[in-house]
Amino acid sequence: MDQLLLFFVSLVANLFSAFSGGGAGLLQLPVLIFLGLPFGVALATHKVASVALGAGATLRHLRENTLERRFTLFVLATGLPGVIVGASVILHVPGRMAEIALGCLTLGLGLYSGSKARLGQDYRPGHRDRRGMLLGGGMLFLLGVLNGSLTSGTGLFVTLWLVGWFGLDYKRAVAYTLVLVGLFWNGAGALTLGLLGSIKWDWIPALLAGSLIGGYAGAHLAIRQGNRWIKRAFEVISILVGIKLIIG
Repeated sequence: MDQLLLFFVSLVANLFSAFSGGGAGLLQLPVLIFLGLPFGVALATHKVASVALGAGATLRHLRENTLERRFTLFVLATGLPGVIVGASVILHVPGRMAEIALGCLTLGLGLYSGSKARLGQDYRPGHRDRRGMLLGGGMLFLLGVLNGSLTSGTGLFVTLWLVGWFGLDYKRAVAYTLVLVGLFWNGAGALTLGLLGSIKWDWIPALLAGSLIGGYAGAHLAIRQGNRWIKRAFEVISILVGIKLIIG
């Protein structure tokens, strides 16, 4: 029964995450803790499972050929070091105050996006000069630190940053988030946490199966539905993740 529950929770959480550009930890991480895992073990186990979300989404998004190679390498180069830093320190830092602060910021993301009707509806590349890339890369590094340390909601930050700063529409931003954050950032975080802590390996197969199928299905829905529906899903998931982080 635990394996069936893990598969179902992973499937639902990652389907919505792949559609909206983040938020899988809203449901998946609390369930792992509820089933008896300590926070550090639950976080590492969730990170490993989330790599399959990126893999499933990658399989679908690569068919659309929406990722620019140079920009892809830029997001990886600026974010991955932050992920490793965040994952290295989180096991030694009390996380409750950080979760509340992150919850308030995530809630603000959803409300901000909801107040901007045209945000992320059109592809208008911006801030691609040296100063813009340096500032944008610095923020991606900080978001990488958050991604490595606090799993819930950080993908949503990356999605909105790609929309607000670099001028991507929601469909492109979600593709970058799922492929780069889901597959590579989460992979680096899982590796770091696995080396420093421990992982519940006998739960991984059910979580991986749910993440892979949910990631592919959510990415397919995002591609088919377009920017308006992705924007609405992003706002709903951001608000729910924010509230969940605040109330604990």
